Amino acid sequence: MLKTVAIVGRPNVGKSTLFNRLLRKRKAIVEDFPGVTRDRHYAEVTRFLRPFLLIDTGGFEPVSEDRLLIQMREQSLLAVEEADIIFYLMDVKDGLTPSDIEIANMLRQVDKPIFYLVNKVDGEKQEADTVEFYALGIDKFYTLSAEHGLGINELIDDLEKLLPPAAEDSDPEGEVRMSIVGRPNVGKSSLVNRLLGYERVVANPIAGTTRDSIDTSFIYNQKRYVLIDTAGIRRKGRISQTLEKYSAVAALKAMDRSHVVLMVIDAEDGVTDQDLAVAGYAYEKGRALLLVVNKWDLPEKDDQTMGKFIAEVQRRFKFLPFAPLMFVSALTGQRVSKIMSKVEEVAIEFNRRIPTAKLNQGLEEFVSKHPPAMAGDQRIKFYYAAQAAVRPPSFVLFTNRPDKIHFSYQRYLVNCFREKFNFDQVPVRIEFKGRGAKKL
Repeated sequence: MLKTVAIVGRPNVGKSTLFNRLLRKRKAIVEDFPGVTRDRHYAEVTRFLRPFLLIDTGGFEPVSEDRLLIQMREQSLLAVEEADIIFYLMDVKDGLTPSDIEIANMLRQVDKPIFYLVNKVDGEKQEADTVEFYALGIDKFYTLSAEHGLGINELIDDLEKLLPPAAEDSDPEGEVRMSIVGRPNVGKSSLVNRLLGYERVVANPIAGTTRDSIDTSFIYNQKRYVLIDTAGIRRKGRISQTLEKYSAVAALKAMDRSHVVLMVIDAEDGVTDQDLAVAGYAYEKGRALLLVVNKWDLPEKDDQTMGKFIAEVQRRFKFLPFAPLMFVSALTGQRVSKIMSKVEEVAIEFNRRIPTAKLNQGLEEFVSKHPPAMAGDQRIKFYYAAQAAVRPPSFVLFTNRPDKIHFSYQRYLVNCFREKFNFDQVPVRIEFKGRGAKKL
């Protein structure tokens, strides 16, 4: 499981700049689908030797009574509570402020590794100004410039000593790991109990009852499954009012261990921005997804209710056109029995391999039917295709101009692969590589 690193500190000390520096990639979920939530406050950092989950927080003002700053403080406290490691960021240009001291005193009560960082150190003068931060009584702090990248390597070298190596995608005896994710109080634990048929986990209508992920192994149709009931966030005073940004963190950790993700949506609340953000993370991770609308027994219905809800889900989740959509009630058991048969279908697709000969016959057919656009005055040629991986099904297409293939043509090929090889319920990945070989 990925370790979680939270960046905390006062407003305007450069937390988001450090977040983007460490991530160093676009935060958009899907580049060519406008409207998907782009205000990401968490992301998986994979560009170093050991990956980790990084959380950006709002500014932390420990004594302010301003409502916005109070909410930002609550979010920061929640991030500290959920994180495994803390990056505490300060600003050399402001010097050591009373708020910095107050935050440091709070962090001393936290039994977790804490990295004390002084930002905006761009030269010798700023380096000399860092001396006053020793007044905090800490053994070591890191001087860096998030904007220019100075000092990042030393920070990461020491961070990686605390991180586990990247995990292999182990799959003992063909088991399927599935996680149930969603906002607090959408009925995740109740759905787990319905699926398993007994009270394996505590189902409680209080938002955030589940604290840690709970794994349950079971057999379905002679296949082994592991069901992960994802943690919410513990209800803790006013922190419960600011769950929308950080209650996703436990779900992200669970999805790292999953093959299939059940995204639970509240039928009364509809699709929220947090639902989009969590599902977007699952998509980026290449997980198979089922959209499960729970509490379908509660809304008043007419002959248009389901059609309108389906249209809304398809509009909001337009980056997941392949994800099956199910309407259930964990309370009454309505349609819950159909979930596992659908999970089984999806898992089979997710692990499907296509023989290389059939793959290349299909590619030749797709290209002949609809050739790619010219790259200037040069015709784009496809040489051959190979399946690189399963979970998700991933294909490499070798071509003379991998850098000139438009995303719309890539989408065309993905759709062709789906239709031809029956990948209609799982994500499909295509990568283009250059190589000189005989053309199709």
